[in-house]
Amino acid sequence: MKPYRSMLFVPGHKPTWADKAVASGTDAVILDLEDSVPGPDKAAARDTVRETVGRLAAERADVWVRPNSVDSGLFGGDAEAVIVPGLAGLFLPKVFTAEEIVRIDAVVSHIEEREGLAAGSIGLIVSFETAVAMAHCEQIAAASPRVSSLLGATGPNADVGRELGFEFTPAGLETLYLRSRIVLAARAAGLHHPVTGVWQDIKDLDGFRRFALDARGLGYRGMVCIHPSHVAVSNEVFTPSPETVDHARRMIEAFRKAEAEGHGAVDFEGQHIDLAHAKTAEGIVALSDAINA
Repeated sequence: MKPYRSMLFVPGHKPTWADKAVASGTDAVILDLEDSVPGPDKAAARDTVRETVGRLAAERADVWVRPNSVDSGLFGGDAEAVIVPGLAGLFLPKVFTAEEIVRIDAVVSHIEEREGLAAGSIGLIVSFETAVAMAHCEQIAAASPRVSSLLGATGPNADVGRELGFEFTPAGLETLYLRSRIVLAARAAGLHHPVTGVWQDIKDLDGFRRFALDARGLGYRGMVCIHPSHVAVSNEVFTPSPETVDHARRMIEAFRKAEAEGHGAVDFEGQHIDLAHAKTAEGIVALSDAINA
């Protein structure tokens, strides 16, 4: 999956908001059919989202849809309506088990074939919002090749907090274990761009920045946002700086030169580096190249 520095939620029944989301510079738009759509509007929102996916596909490829959860009884109808050309994937809420992912994979495969889409082209991002899912995040991450990323969900007074009973703090110590475990599960499954979120204080951009920097330090590569004002900060935080990329390129060059001369390690600008450091530097350059592609 291309690294998403920012993914911005848009209520699915408000198509003009999707245009504002694109204008914000977000790397991906998530058209929501779940919590942000009132119950009476959910059926009509499916058609609206289907039309919006088709329209935005001409502008950008990175359009995702958050369907209602499987246990809501609405997932099947949502999937039937929105899996169309131009959709990058489904952003899955309230998953419980790996078996659920396998069943979702089968449904998506059927619709892909019916719609003439390439097999496996629809990705899945799993949002961990239930205690059961969080206790089995490793199995869920590996349950299907469609799983593109994991969301280490946090935030006050929402599903995760209610499920676990913690009290949210900006420092995040109450979710440190959970967020770290989800990053580990992602990396172990070969998923290199886990995302996190959300920051609910729309006006506190300094708080959002600290929250994003903490997430980056843990190994997350992007943030799910709920307001356009958060997008620019998220993009900045999760983009390697030019100085960082330049340092990485110099390190790679220094190591390769030493390697060609028969050395397995070299003094690089006062630091002892070897192959492991060069590989880390290559990862930074690759991330920068992917973002700028």
